[in-house]
Parts: sequence; C-alpha cells; structure tokens
Amino acid sequence: MNLQRYEQVSQAADLTSFRQGLIDFANDLDFGLVAGVLAVEHRGPKAKNEYFSIGNTPAEFLAAQVDPENAKRDPVHRHVMSNAAPLIYDQRLYTDAGAGDLWETQAPFGYRTGVAVSVHMPGYRRFLLGIDRDTPLPSDPIKLSRMIADLQLLAVHAQDAAGRLLVNVKVPTVRLQPRQLEILKLTMEGKSAWVVGSLLGISENTVNYHMKQLFKVLDVSNKNHAVLKAMELGIL
Repeated sequence: MNLQRYEQVSQAADLTSFRQGLIDFANDLDFGLVAGVLAVEHRGPKAKNEYFSIGNTPAEFLAAQVDPENAKRDPVHRHVMSNAAPLIYDQRLYTDAGAGDLWETQAPFGYRTGVAVSVHMPGYRRFLLGIDRDTPLPSDPIKLSRMIADLQLLAVHAQDAAGRLLVNVKVPTVRLQPRQLEILKLTMEGKSAWVVGSLLGISENTVNYHMKQLFKVLDVSNKNHAVLKAMELGIL
C-alpha cells in the first residue's frame, strides 16, 4: 500500500479529510464500505459506552437499524470489542453465532463479507475499523494476509486521528425549516424526490429545491451525505 495513503489518514486535519482518507484506502483494497469507530468505555454499574463513528455507511442502512440491542448479538461487534486479533466475517460466522437474521438484514446494503480489526488505546478506549463489500474475499492466502496486514497498519495510523478528531468535537448548531426536516426524514427512508413530493403535496421540483438548500446548510454534496450529516448532528 502506498505510504501516502497512511499519511492521508494519520495526518488528517479535520473530519472530512479523515473520512475521505479511510474511504480512499478501502477503495484501494477493493472495498466499497468502511467504518471507523472510537469506542470509549465508561466504568460503573450503570455506565454506558460511547461510540464515535466515521465512514461511508449508507444512510438507508442506518435507518434500518431500529434496535440498538442488535449490537450485543452481532458477532463482529462482540469480537472487536474484546479481541485485538483481526476477524474475517461472512454469512457463516453470523449463522454459527445464532445471528443469521442480522446478516440477512445487512447483506442487501453491501455488508456480506469483510474484515474487522481493533486497536486498544489508553483511557479505556478502543479504535475499531472495518471494511466491507458484497463479493467474496481473495482465495489466495497470500493476498488475504496482505490485505489484513494493510488494514491493521491503517488502524494503527488512524487511532491518533480518531482520538484527536472524533472526541470532544464541537457540534455546530444547525436549524432546519420544518419542511426541510420532513423531506430529510422521508429521504432517509429511501424515498425518491417524486415520492416525497407526492406524500407532502408539493412538486418534485420543490423537493429538489429544498434539498439543494439542505446541501448548503449541512455543507454536503448529495442526499446520502445530508442524511448522515444530520444524524451526526443529532437532527434526525
């Protein structure tokens, strides 16, 4: 892997460049999806862990995740939260863990097989990194080993940037108009501009106009990024 790819991630100056660095690295490995998560563990009987995520997770997939308790059943999540060894997952892993239904839910969004690693950090923190795609992994053991090694090295480079950029981020105050919020919520559900317009009693052109205004307010370039940004800001 090109050294510049690692530096692009480790030296990222902001969240946008950090996210793009992870996406570019995943694409170089022929993976279309990537997710980095900084998990912060809080001790105590009623304490809950905090998760700060970054990547290109499809907005439609996030909208489909209605039960947060599913993470406790997810064999990939359980592994990376307690084990530093890399993990390769596919349908069989989920089936063997009695969570085949979770794989069936995520597979249509491109999460059919992938590799996940984690790096333990000071202060009860752990950086989790996963790449996913809908095609099988290489059958050549040498290529597969190299892929895993590249991902592990990326996680090492990314952990500092994650700790620097994902925690204590000052969330900007963003106010959306009621109509914009309605359109964004329907868009999150995967509805087209024409369907959104029909449901709200407005024209498709009006929907597209509001979406363009949303792009400006949220500083994004497409509707999927708009939904993700709104989720990050706690608007949705």
